[in-house]
Amino acid sequence: MTIVRRLVAVFAILVTLFALVGVARLIAPATGGVAGQPPGVDRQLSYLRAELDAGAGEDAQAMFPEGWFFAHALYGLTRVETGLRQPAEGRDEALREARWALARLESPAGTAPFSPDLTPAYGVFHAGWTNWLRGGVLALQPASGRDPAEVRRFTEASAALATAFDASATPYLAAYPGQAWPVDSTVAVASLRLHDTLLPPRFDRTTRRWLDGVRQRLDPRTGLLPHRVDPGTGAPAEVARGTSQSVIQRFLPEIDPTFAREQYLRFRTGFVVSPLGLGPAVREYPRGLDGPGDVDSGPLPLGVSFSATVVTLGAAQVQGDRVLAGALANYGELVGFPLDTPHTRRYAFGLLPIGDAFLAWSKTARPWVSAPADPPPATVDPWWRTPLVVLLVLVAVLAWVPWLLLRRRSRRR
Repeated sequence: MTIVRRLVAVFAILVTLFALVGVARLIAPATGGVAGQPPGVDRQLSYLRAELDAGAGEDAQAMFPEGWFFAHALYGLTRVETGLRQPAEGRDEALREARWALARLESPAGTAPFSPDLTPAYGVFHAGWTNWLRGGVLALQPASGRDPAEVRRFTEASAALATAFDASATPYLAAYPGQAWPVDSTVAVASLRLHDTLLPPRFDRTTRRWLDGVRQRLDPRTGLLPHRVDPGTGAPAEVARGTSQSVIQRFLPEIDPTFAREQYLRFRTGFVVSPLGLGPAVREYPRGLDGPGDVDSGPLPLGVSFSATVVTLGAAQVQGDRVLAGALANYGELVGFPLDTPHTRRYAFGLLPIGDAFLAWSKTARPWVSAPADPPPATVDPWWRTPLVVLLVLVAVLAWVPWLLLRRRSRRR
């Protein structure tokens, strides 16, 4: 009986420690805000680079069509984000790694899933995200010391995007033959704004024309940019969805902060929920509408998309919504099961490195073009942690019940 009681005590101690760590993760700051370095992101990047070298991009590609691309793009963009928080003389590693990621996107492996016959070549998804990273590479360099070849390539690629938008009857260019998603064009237009911030401005007229077209083609149900559109007219073909909105809300402030704030408030009202009262999360479909999940959203328990929730953390930071960003980050620290070593950090036991890539990119989010936004009115209940803390404490207490019963039985003897 003594041995059994000791084993039960060990189990109870482990459960109690788990609960205490969970409470700490709910309370400790998990983002760095606009200026600070988020805790653990450098170790996440070390883990991600090792995983990419070991084939994580290929594993992600087996899960969805842009998996390889996103795994490398988000790694490079997060390197830019962390580098921009450092003094100019301390950015060598960030610049080297961002250039490595950019070269991977421009390699045959990076362009393989996309059609070279589209305008722009390989479609607006590949062109927009790649161009955003090109701008990030330049942003890491002092204006007087930028690589002329990289400046030229960024300028040429931006001009090609602008030409494609100017010639299009719709604000939404194709990402694949016969298929167009507004989120992809949003990233591409943000890269034009980034060009006009880093280099002599050229594309303001293109951007304003794009915004006019967008305002004329909003999703009638939500008032937001639709998830998918008719590629010929840009007319909404699918209601706004969380996976695309979370990215749109991150990039739209770089294009037009006023319009972006209007869109963000609509998005937050329609998509941010607290299922079972246990913390903020993001629905894939707007409130009152349910639908199937797909490779982008993943499973939708209670209508919630984990991928949209992770990316919304970054959108909230760019929008200055520190309350929602902090809540999403702390909730992620609890349910994401981060595992630390002296040099690495991984979430979900390292089962999905692409998820780590999205999380690291989101935790480091801040505006590159626009000024930091004023915080919107907070909508997250300041006591949102309470049910989770109570649940963790209850788990810890219940873990000791068998030990107490055994002890009581032993004393009766």
